[in-house]
Amino acid sequence: MPVGASRMFQTTLSRFMWASKTNETRYIRPMDPIRNPFAPGAGAAPPELAGRDPLREEIRIALERIRSGRPAKSSLLIGLRGVGKTVLLDRIRADAEDAGIHTLRIEAPEHRSLPAILAPQLRISLLRLSRREQAKDLAQRALRGLAGFTAALRVKYKDIEVGLDFEPEPGLADNGDLEHDLQALLEVAAEAARAAGTALAMFIDELQYVEEDQLAALITALHRAAQRRLPVVLVGAGLPQLRGRMGRAKSYAERLFEFPEIGALSNEDAAWAIAKPVWDEGAEITQGALDRIVAETEGFAYFLQEWGKHAWDVAEDSPITLSDVEAASVIVVAALDAGFFGVRFDRLTPAQKRYLRGMAELGPGPHRSGDVADALDRKVTSLAPTRAQLIAKGMIWSPSHGDTAFTVPLFDAYMRRIMPGADWRTTD
Repeated sequence: MPVGASRMFQTTLSRFMWASKTNETRYIRPMDPIRNPFAPGAGAAPPELAGRDPLREEIRIALERIRSGRPAKSSLLIGLRGVGKTVLLDRIRADAEDAGIHTLRIEAPEHRSLPAILAPQLRISLLRLSRREQAKDLAQRALRGLAGFTAALRVKYKDIEVGLDFEPEPGLADNGDLEHDLQALLEVAAEAARAAGTALAMFIDELQYVEEDQLAALITALHRAAQRRLPVVLVGAGLPQLRGRMGRAKSYAERLFEFPEIGALSNEDAAWAIAKPVWDEGAEITQGALDRIVAETEGFAYFLQEWGKHAWDVAEDSPITLSDVEAASVIVVAALDAGFFGVRFDRLTPAQKRYLRGMAELGPGPHRSGDVADALDRKVTSLAPTRAQLIAKGMIWSPSHGDTAFTVPLFDAYMRRIMPGADWRTTD
């Protein structure tokens, strides 16, 4: 049993005892796959968002301060794959919408420009604002600014495609310079939001894929808005390298943003994320089963959902037992290899696969670049292009100068499974 597991389980049970004081009788129903509460999937909301309430509250306060014209920082959620950044981003956005804040939801894919992904969502938000009488004129002016913005930048960013509702206003966000035009556009959009008594919150996922010059334009626009106390804010999410990219884009970025790190859940929160949904469905789980899931997943949110789902499906009766979890683990690993890990592996070139296999030979990491080169019997300089490509693909990152780490939890074990033995050292 992991150290502290018994205390963790007792704490989880005490939560149950508190939550069930009003229920004098528990009716334990047979296990039914239709009622399986767990939701493994990219960005799928879990049945219990454990351990994230303090951050949700911090960002709620920041959004309300910005709406009221008080200073507050934008936030960028930083974390590895599978920690639940996207789920948390969507929950915070739902919180903001419930509070009457206007939001944009954007995902930044690879090889798309910031203007291309921003313009369509900004148009939708401005059209919503234009339906408010007190903000109608300013929102329509912002829509004219958006028309000039897209027309001026389409020559450089050919992927911009957005419907236009008004003719451009000459001189408004139409210089053809992204840094200047984005600043002007967000200013007039924020003025419309202020007239409506709300704020404009941009929620951007996978922000690490935005080019640094475009990040610089976004940072400049937000900085100017902050100086003028305009109600516009960014809540973004990205891989750990995002912090460095923001700093390189603009040296003052660290003073403009909060960078909360989204990591694995504590043992107690991980146990609660499994046990609470099981309990809510009228079933139970044993201490041994719960301890094993927490240990296998290392507290990573996505893996908790996978183990919870398959443990539920394997179990024929309540409670879910340790033997159920052991049987489910075989299925989970195969499912992860085919999906979560496999889709990332398939995007790699042979040279990139060998580099990651060399990292995996050394363990979870982080690892010095020189140690990886030694594992591959290569010079550091000859591997630099491959390392840079893997960083660009979001497969690895550099926690500090000369260090390299996986962005995907447990990927080292996967690489050893998918490329066993020693043949990987010489395979083309």
